[in-house]
Amino acid sequence: MTDVRSADAAKRLGVETTGIEIIDEAARTASPRDLFWPWFAANVSVFGISYAAFVLGFGISFWQALVVTVVGIIVSFALCGIIALAGKRGSAPTMVLSRAAFGVKGQRVPGVVSWLVSIGWETFLAILAVLATATIFERLGWGGGTVTKVVAAVVVATMIVLASVAGYHIIMRMQSVLTWLTGAITVLYVAMTVQHLDWSAISSLPSGGIGATIGALTLVMTGFGLGWINIAADWSRYQHRDASGAAIVGWNTFGGALAPALLVSYGLALAGSDEEVLAGIGADPIGTLATLLPTWVLVPFLLAAILSLVSGAVLGIYSSGLTLISLGVNIPRPMAALVDGLILTLGTFYVVFVAESFINPFQSFLITLGVPLASWAGIMIADIALRRRDYDDDALFDETGRYGAFDWVSIGTMVVASVLGWGLVVNNFADDATWNNWQGFLLDPLGLGTFIEGTADSSAYWEGTFAYANLGVLLALILSFVVTYAARRGTVRRQESGT
Repeated sequence: MTDVRSADAAKRLGVETTGIEIIDEAARTASPRDLFWPWFAANVSVFGISYAAFVLGFGISFWQALVVTVVGIIVSFALCGIIALAGKRGSAPTMVLSRAAFGVKGQRVPGVVSWLVSIGWETFLAILAVLATATIFERLGWGGGTVTKVVAAVVVATMIVLASVAGYHIIMRMQSVLTWLTGAITVLYVAMTVQHLDWSAISSLPSGGIGATIGALTLVMTGFGLGWINIAADWSRYQHRDASGAAIVGWNTFGGALAPALLVSYGLALAGSDEEVLAGIGADPIGTLATLLPTWVLVPFLLAAILSLVSGAVLGIYSSGLTLISLGVNIPRPMAALVDGLILTLGTFYVVFVAESFINPFQSFLITLGVPLASWAGIMIADIALRRRDYDDDALFDETGRYGAFDWVSIGTMVVASVLGWGLVVNNFADDATWNNWQGFLLDPLGLGTFIEGTADSSAYWEGTFAYANLGVLLALILSFVVTYAARRGTVRRQESGT
């Protein structure tokens, strides 16, 4: 445990020394409304505008995409809010609290998935910041080549690592400042590009089928709320134990969903108006958006883009460090953040300077990990719904305690749901990520889709109404919730009674 004096000293210095241990009562000073700032700042990114191109890529109309965007973003961040309740009840990181559902040692199974997801997201955001810098510098005539990318990669990685190493208190203050700065410049971007909207082009976008609509919904949920769900309790563990649960869910959902719901909606209109924007976003999302701006706006736009991406990456690397410690790596929290920062830096340099394409393999990677992560979320949400008391602090760190070493029902549920889920998702980028072409093995037997091998003149693809619906993510989430809620009711009751 951290004593009160060290906790107060950490706050005064702005440096958090607390690792995965339970937050002391005296240090739980946050209120539910404080959750607005980290979630809003991490998601008020111009990247949200570019995400619209991926949604329209499913071949759906503007109005279908608008409904999918609003519903998918709000629902997925509401699920984050439910996970955040565990932080209030246990005052520990998400992956430590998950030990109550999986066992103290069994938690390492979803813990590895969580760590990989966080590492992937933070690296992806750093890469976007570097590519955006290169594109805008080139337009300004300041370079944009290898030297610019190297400097940008170093600066971006350094900002992310320094903030993450400093910890919770600095991050919370930083996010409240970034919210106003990036929000203001994002509003400026909208004002400067609204003349590019072409409502005749937007309204002429053809409608898509039910499979394409579900696929777009799944992509939105995975790319936004479900992409953050494994770290939701990390930011609510400083809440008072008597804080309102409804307020925690509400502020978490409002902070996370407000900006992306508005930005992606605007992006749908922008990408639907301009085929060049729609096509260019795949290679360089933020750089493509910058092409619509006059030269004098590029510098503030670049500043907002980088800071918003850094803001999101900071949340990821902070939490990935906590997850790394929860997996049994016995190092201080700042050192764990530094280790993950080095991985982020190496990954950024590899993708920017070696890999020819990063968007396609990344999306394939995201959907692949999205299946077991959705299964974990279903299990964790059911576990939270079943509990009526706060967590046993000591038992979360004791494999002989009431939560045990392994909960084979939860582990088995996650494994089975993940395997079934992988059978119902497809590798959208069969040529760029051939290592993932084993997915979708249940589609053909169930008559939901057929894999068409690529030829010298064409790419491989899936054919069928539900082939690209990515039903496996929704299946893993719902199936895991239902099984856990039914099968672990007695287990949770025994845990809470101490028997």
